[in-house]
Amino acid sequence: MRNGDDLEGFDGEASSASMISAASSPYQPTTEPVSQRRGLGGLRCDLDYLRGTLGRLKLAEVLLALMAFICIETIMECSPCEGLYFFEFVSCSALVVTGALLILFSLSLHTRIPQINWNLTDLVNTGLSTFFFFIASVVLAALNHKTGAEIAAVVFGFLATLVFAANAAVAVQRWRLGRRQQSRQGSEYVRARSESREVVQRPEIQRLDA
Repeated sequence: MRNGDDLEGFDGEASSASMISAASSPYQPTTEPVSQRRGLGGLRCDLDYLRGTLGRLKLAEVLLALMAFICIETIMECSPCEGLYFFEFVSCSALVVTGALLILFSLSLHTRIPQINWNLTDLVNTGLSTFFFFIASVVLAALNHKTGAEIAAVVFGFLATLVFAANAAVAVQRWRLGRRQQSRQGSEYVRARSESREVVQRPEIQRLDA
């Protein structure tokens, strides 16, 4: 008969063998939580963003850029056409880029790409859109033929300039706030590292640990 030590050894060997076979088995259940899996299955609309200041500004920018683009596309004849073509390019570019950012922010897709500074990206987009929309509207106002579509495009262009400027001001504030938070976290990290080095270098702490 086996004694108690033999049984304990046998049980230990059996448990070890079962652990090895389980580890080597290719049919292991996944331990990754469903909520942390990547993909597009967990998309949801961020209503808080759309109801906030930035969300409303983004919606207004997309609508104004779209209306300006539609107005400029209804013009069939022009001479000269340089101002019209420039306004068309600016309104189309602002519509595409701002629309893409609106989709990213409203669906929280930007949180899946943390490597990009989205506050700075929004600031650059709104700043460039403000500048180019203003220039394009001034040029079109000086070179138009007083038609209804051209006048409407100029009006929507100046309105878009104002909204993009307001968004740029908000983006500047958010960018500065992000810079301050990063600098504060960096200073706290440096202070913690310096305190840990001071503790290691103190001989009385080393004697107590020994």
